[in-house]
Amino acid sequence: MRTTLTIDDDLAEALRARAHKARRPFKDIVNEALRAGLADRTRVRPRRYRLRPAALGGVCPGFNLDKALALADALEDEGIARKLEGRK
Repeated sequence: MRTTLTIDDDLAEALRARAHKARRPFKDIVNEALRAGLADRTRVRPRRYRLRPAALGGVCPGFNLDKALALADALEDEGIARKLEGRK
């Protein structure tokens, strides 16, 4: 079937480049691209990924989670101090 299409310049250039590289007619490349695009739309959508949470245990005694940022800062300071001691 013969028809007239208006194709964006960048798309037409990409199709021409692909036809030149494959050494095949422009018409064949356009038909393949259209078929691939139509086939992609009929593809079944993948199932939604679901993640089940896992219990990681309770809080260790002696740790106050209300002051978690202070604990993180103290642990970071301790790690930096160890690194600096190792450089001496």
